[in-house]
Amino acid sequence: MDFAAALNWRYAAKHFTGQAVPAAKVDAILNAIRLAASSTGIQPYEIMVVSNPALKGRIHEQACQQPQIVEGSHLLVFAAQQTLSAADVDTYLERIARVRQVPLDSLTGFGDAIRGGLLTMSPEAYAAWAARQAYIALGYGIVAAAVEQVDTCALEGFNPAALDQVLGLPERNLRSAVVLALGYRDEAKDFLATAKKVRKTRHELFTELA
Repeated sequence: MDFAAALNWRYAAKHFTGQAVPAAKVDAILNAIRLAASSTGIQPYEIMVVSNPALKGRIHEQACQQPQIVEGSHLLVFAAQQTLSAADVDTYLERIARVRQVPLDSLTGFGDAIRGGLLTMSPEAYAAWAARQAYIALGYGIVAAAVEQVDTCALEGFNPAALDQVLGLPERNLRSAVVLALGYRDEAKDFLATAKKVRKTRHELFTELA
């Protein structure tokens, strides 16, 4: 399936069959998320990968009573970092120096730019920025899943505080932003699964400015 065909095939599944997604496909989706674009490259989020039925059951009971939670194979919980410290920036710069094999002091200007931007934000502004970065990664995951012919459904209708407690996120300086359920659509239960995709036309959606 080519890329355009995968996007046309993609559908936000309302019900899953319960069939497990093979590990190789999950790994491909996770790798795409790992490679997602991120402002400054700092990736201010973590992704909790949940496949344990008992834990999915707790999430369903306490935080999100939507069927995809328990019918899906995996849940990817995108959790945004709530604060950024100078030590976090230092760790990121050290990672760049190690991976690219460049002197750490050659990154001084870049580090100063990050500190002058992100470390001067209010806590509220930073948390909102980090959540938006997590959504970029979410998009990569959705598209990668479509290429792998794995169905997804992005879920926002959950209780963040309850989900955070179930997963122990507050003590890790994280807050759940969005959940992506992975699985295979159940066409017998989901009457929209075979419906035509409805989108604006190119003319309606895009304005080309000369």
